[in-house]
Amino acid sequence: MNNRLMLLEWLTPTTRVADDDTRPHLAVLTHGLRQISTLPALLPEWAIGNGQQTRAASAVLAWGHKPSARIAEQFAQRHGLPLLRAEDGFLRSTDLGHRCPPLSIVLDDQGIYYEAAQPSRLESLIAAPLGAAPLDRGARLREAWVQARVSKYNHAHDGLPDALLRQAATDPPVLVVDQTAGDASITGAGASATHFQWMLQAALDEHPDAPIWLKVHPDVIAGRKQGHFAHLTPGEAARVTLIADAIHPPALFDVCRAVYVVSSQMGFEALLHGRSVRCFGLPFYAGWGLTADHLSAPVRRRAASPGIAALTHAALIAYPRCLDPETGRLCEPERLLAHLALQRRQRATCPSPVQVLGFSRWKRPIARAFLQGSADIAFLRRERQVDPGTAVAVWGRRPAPPLATGPVLRIEDGFLRSVGLGADLTRPVSWVVDDLGIYFDATRPSRLEHLLRQHDFDDALRERARALRTAIVNAGLTKYNVGGGAWQRPASALHVVLVPGQVESDASIQWGAADIRTNAELLRAVRAAEPDAWLVYKPHPDVVAGLRQTGRSWQAECERLRPYCDEIVTDVPMHSLLASVDAVHTLTSLTGFEALLRGCPVTTWGVPFYAGWGLTEDRAPADHPARQRRKRALQLDELVAATLILYPTYLSRHSGAYTTPEQALVELREWQRLGTPAGSPVARTWRLLKRQVLHALARARQR
Repeated sequence: MNNRLMLLEWLTPTTRVADDDTRPHLAVLTHGLRQISTLPALLPEWAIGNGQQTRAASAVLAWGHKPSARIAEQFAQRHGLPLLRAEDGFLRSTDLGHRCPPLSIVLDDQGIYYEAAQPSRLESLIAAPLGAAPLDRGARLREAWVQARVSKYNHAHDGLPDALLRQAATDPPVLVVDQTAGDASITGAGASATHFQWMLQAALDEHPDAPIWLKVHPDVIAGRKQGHFAHLTPGEAARVTLIADAIHPPALFDVCRAVYVVSSQMGFEALLHGRSVRCFGLPFYAGWGLTADHLSAPVRRRAASPGIAALTHAALIAYPRCLDPETGRLCEPERLLAHLALQRRQRATCPSPVQVLGFSRWKRPIARAFLQGSADIAFLRRERQVDPGTAVAVWGRRPAPPLATGPVLRIEDGFLRSVGLGADLTRPVSWVVDDLGIYFDATRPSRLEHLLRQHDFDDALRERARALRTAIVNAGLTKYNVGGGAWQRPASALHVVLVPGQVESDASIQWGAADIRTNAELLRAVRAAEPDAWLVYKPHPDVVAGLRQTGRSWQAECERLRPYCDEIVTDVPMHSLLASVDAVHTLTSLTGFEALLRGCPVTTWGVPFYAGWGLTEDRAPADHPARQRRKRALQLDELVAATLILYPTYLSRHSGAYTTPEQALVELREWQRLGTPAGSPVARTWRLLKRQVLHALARARQR
């Protein structure tokens, strides 16, 4: 399934009502309406059924004033039932309607917001007086909307083409907004096609020296729908710049001096951004003294002067109902706004198009999910297929293709990855996508190192990192979250040191180690540095699982290393060990970072990403290039903020959308509580074959 469209399974449309369901029944009669997958979760107080439940129905649902709504209207009249009208909310979703179900709808028992000829629930809410608290909430939500740079749909990349930016820099334009012909909001606002001609002419006449930008709907240019400006006169064409690209509305509001609309929602959003708005129809936000209006508003119904904060409260807080896609439950609009703002920020980091080189088949859908901000992803098997000027994504430290001249993105697992091993084909909840290097390569800077060296960590971010660190420690979570055994600290041991084993062929040792490069060398060095300590060695879980080639079985490897340590543990969860030992010595293992989270002293013998910031005792040579670059002293929570909040990308296991590290932590805890699934038949077959092959190779080498 396309990860852009992933939703929780329990969000699939309900077309049947259980006999024991005590909720009032809502009749949803049309197939199209029943196919809105988020509808049951957006209407949890109703048991949604079809026309077969006529006797049980308490109300009927229609979608606005679409032609299909006539079926619901007639049914409601015939059976004497109340009629509710629904429509998309003003903060709807990440993607367009045909690709993404709504995360917000409005439900109106009086009319519908775009029908000015009759009252609507929204009109009543705008006219109602508000106290100080809701007005303050409306003002804060408006400010958050502008800062988050959201819109009704949030798929388009932000920013303007260079030509438009140059024009706007010298002469701010007037924005004129077209709509698709036949849109119900046009006739509902008391307007017609003629009003669009009047609108354009008024913009030209009232701003004789300003450039006019005519925002044409992309469906019109693509030939899928008709607009209102098929032909411009020579005089109009001389001053009007047609904008048909999918440009995110805030980028237009940033530079325009005024906005002209008939009934488009862009007029409402322009008000939120503080722009003057001229209306040639009567949309819900007109007639309240906030816009310059061509048509007269219903005097009795729109006599109030609510102000922008009250309008925001009515339209974005009181009128709609919003869905949290990660919990599947109704949420406050602030939560949905934060979710969509995160989608925008993360998608903006994805180049488009992007070529993904050399990824295995099982990683490709994962790559598509983590790079969902790119509208064009091509998977390539060979370097000769690379288009030189297009961005290329590769796994880890793979050399950039010789032909590549565009950006190179390096991808690796994140630091809170999964419940289960990556080599076991367990799907990750986090990846890092690095445009400078990769965090385990100490030979050159990475985006993580850049953040650690230069980011301005404020108090709010440090506090967020502290809370996240505390939650991780309390939950007992690490990168892979495997192991189920118990370990007892020796009663006679005064100082216990944990030495985590690593796969010696791993790239983090190849590119992050210094003088010491093997597990045996590390154990000998630690014994020399800690002669009286009780040394506990824990081999890497991939090695114990038989999923990484080492040249010998993991049992034979442990026997080879046993003389250099006091104890070897295998199936003990890492968080349990870290809670019981006094210190950690490591080459480049992530265990060192996980130990720092828990306040455990760490000595590094290589140059992992967390070394060199004054938080570890570093044994790598002082003249190592990474140690020379890392001169900044950091607090622990600054390291955590960069490593777990700013650097990785997280995906929700429930919604398939980008998420926060805090939500990823919640879902990892849930995953851990439910237990690691056995995996798909493909994954189980892969595990079996891989182990058999690696064991056969190890036996062959021993012979």
